Amino acid sequence: MTQHYWQGAWVDDAEAAARLERLDEYAAGALAERLSPITVLAACDRLAVALADPASEHSVRLAGLLREAGVPEDETSRTMRDLIEALSREALEAKLTRELGGSDPGRLARFDFRREIFEGWLPVGLLVHIAPGNAPAAGAFTVIEGLLAGNLNVVKTSGRERFTHELLAAVAEFDETGAIARQIVVLGFPSSRTDWLQRLCAAADAVAAWGGEEAIASISALIPAGCRLVDWGPKLSFAYLTADAWSAPETLDGIADDICRLEQQACASPQVVYLDTEDEDELFAFAERFAAVLAARAPAPHDRDPLESAEITNTVLVARLEEHLGLTKVHAAPDASWHVLADTRSALRASPLHRTVWVKPLPRKRIAEVLRPMRRYLQTAGIGASRTDTAELAGAVLAAGVLRVTVPGGMLGSYDGEPHDGVYALQRYSRRVDVQLDGRFAGDACLDDLVGARELTPPAVAVTVKTEFERLQTDLSRAEVFFRSGGSSGAPKLSAFSWDDYHEHMRSGAEGLLAAGFDPRTDRSMNLFFGGQLYGGFSSFYSVLETLGAVQYPMMAQDDHAAVARSVVEHRVNTLFGMPSYLLRVFTEGADLLREYRGVRKLFYGGEHFPARQREWLREEFGVELVRAGAYGSVDAGPLGYQCPDAPDRVYHLFSGLHTLEILDREADRPAPAGEAGRLVFTAHTRRGQRLDRYEIGDLGRWLTEDCPCGRRTPRFELLGRFGDIFRSGSYFLNYRRFVEVAEERLDHHGALQILLDEDDDANESLTVRLEGRPQDASGAREFLDGYPDLAAAVELDRLVELRVERVPAADFAQTAASGKLLAVVDRRPRNS
Repeated sequence: MTQHYWQGAWVDDAEAAARLERLDEYAAGALAERLSPITVLAACDRLAVALADPASEHSVRLAGLLREAGVPEDETSRTMRDLIEALSREALEAKLTRELGGSDPGRLARFDFRREIFEGWLPVGLLVHIAPGNAPAAGAFTVIEGLLAGNLNVVKTSGRERFTHELLAAVAEFDETGAIARQIVVLGFPSSRTDWLQRLCAAADAVAAWGGEEAIASISALIPAGCRLVDWGPKLSFAYLTADAWSAPETLDGIADDICRLEQQACASPQVVYLDTEDEDELFAFAERFAAVLAARAPAPHDRDPLESAEITNTVLVARLEEHLGLTKVHAAPDASWHVLADTRSALRASPLHRTVWVKPLPRKRIAEVLRPMRRYLQTAGIGASRTDTAELAGAVLAAGVLRVTVPGGMLGSYDGEPHDGVYALQRYSRRVDVQLDGRFAGDACLDDLVGARELTPPAVAVTVKTEFERLQTDLSRAEVFFRSGGSSGAPKLSAFSWDDYHEHMRSGAEGLLAAGFDPRTDRSMNLFFGGQLYGGFSSFYSVLETLGAVQYPMMAQDDHAAVARSVVEHRVNTLFGMPSYLLRVFTEGADLLREYRGVRKLFYGGEHFPARQREWLREEFGVELVRAGAYGSVDAGPLGYQCPDAPDRVYHLFSGLHTLEILDREADRPAPAGEAGRLVFTAHTRRGQRLDRYEIGDLGRWLTEDCPCGRRTPRFELLGRFGDIFRSGSYFLNYRRFVEVAEERLDHHGALQILLDEDDDANESLTVRLEGRPQDASGAREFLDGYPDLAAAVELDRLVELRVERVPAADFAQTAASGKLLAVVDRRPRNS
């Protein structure tokens, strides 16, 4: 009994027929669940890894089904290799990005950050595929394309073919979420079963169909008004050779390869070889040479359909009769396994396939005249010519209607993201939609964030701590751009990104900055982050502001802070970007000028904490209205979180489109108790340059479960400091953040603060609190002891630590070399060196 695959279950004919009657009901349920393309990428990649082992269960079963379908052994091996490559994450990511613009094309996001217009690619809905019978893998791959576009996919295969069923069932099997299975139905039945075919088409929002003109026309007659027909109809391909190429053995071998592979069953297989000549003697001589090349090929399998054999016999018989008129010359194998038909007439005509090829003259000056009438059917031209001629001829055949141009031997090849028959399949399987709103949405970059966040499950791998970052860099084959960490926590290291990673991250950074209060329509910004030495601060915000289309003065951090202040006033800058410690020095050394200007309205910072007292000083003295983090991120992981107007200090929304965040217990790899601090562990689901699976970033934080007043539903978390902010001195664990709070509350301090830990030869510890200021103002030890009981216990009760407080100029503070970031805690004790 025939078995069908229906949303994860195998059903018989009777059950499939019953479900077909309720197809609309099944569609409504399936389409209510949004399928993430990242889920599809992950499942396909896992299957590709499994298929790479020829002894695996899935490899053996799928290869066996190809052989049962009559696919020759060499073509079975080739199909399996092609399948592994096509299902790989890299190939599908390239396809998704190329065709729909990114790894999450369904997001309703701005295409212009200065306008409240949101666009996205949404599924067309119920997508029915009428799969071709001569290409077993095509039926499965079109469904994978439909899955990437988010559709419910129902594919009709022939009653005998089982490869599509098993391959798609395997994709669903490798999906840990179970979501893919709910978007797939595979039905195997002959086209003569018109009742099933009519029911499928009646419920469809789009129908993708393969076949000849008659088959496409019959499907078209079944689909209802308004249903989209995606026709992958019949196409003709040809080779075109110039005189300096048609005698080259490699050219003839390449054409023969294109003909013999798949027995000309593919649309890209050459059915005609055109020569750039009007000389009939050259035409006949070439045909004879090429016949010898075909004769040397391995024998063709003798499994032709009787009708196909009859068509070949009829075509060859007519050609032989026309030899008497001087129009043709026939070369054939004794067993009729191949035929070369030389014809002096240029008109393009189809071949009966199965290693039967026409050889015709077509001088280049007549290309448009001869080919343009057949433009609806033209697909691939394999051009064998010199470099200059190839460029000229490519333009000529494309103008005549050809869709692909390649070289002999490469006509059946492809590349990741290649258009099919002149269009992108994923776009034909999607709808481009837009939402036009008003000023209430001025700070929203994506409407989906107001609805909810799709949180993806992290992979089942061990947590990688920051000191073992190199474990995540075992494969850098796709890495294209590198950044060096500032070294504020651990030794500096390089982090690898692809350019797609970089642009995707900068897009997210731009969305976060818009949410934080930056207005690309009116703000005039100056980028004062540090750059050079592979540090990413300056270049990243440069790209973020470019993405926003904002006015930017890319000054970079300069040693002459007063000159920077003068430039701010000269160029009427109202928004500054930089490290808090650097920005404060600009305001300190350019105080008179900036106090008079009072035109700096916004500060966006990164890399350091911005103490509350310092913010108040900027507001009171200089008229600064908004001080907010430009982003929460790191060089190794990229942008991780963003602030909204309602975010308290150190509270962030997660960039849930890029990452999954786990907050784990400090001592064990299990979730931290609700509301309690834990280790922040990130998984980047779209990272290509290097994998970033369950990476411990080095920060502590806790989840905030209450709704944010801003209306966004993306997860929120509060930063509680870095691991390095908590240090042991004496017998107590002390927190740098508490020192900052005491300095603000009890000393009214609004400058930099740094802690130095030292130990003498007798193992006596000292803790020095450095405050930015004049040396003669050194004081404050009593205030720290009174404000921090644990410190007082270590110093006065246990007498294990000597406390010192000193005031030093800002230039004397220890900073990282690359980023200029203030080092919060400098531990110089011998046991920690």
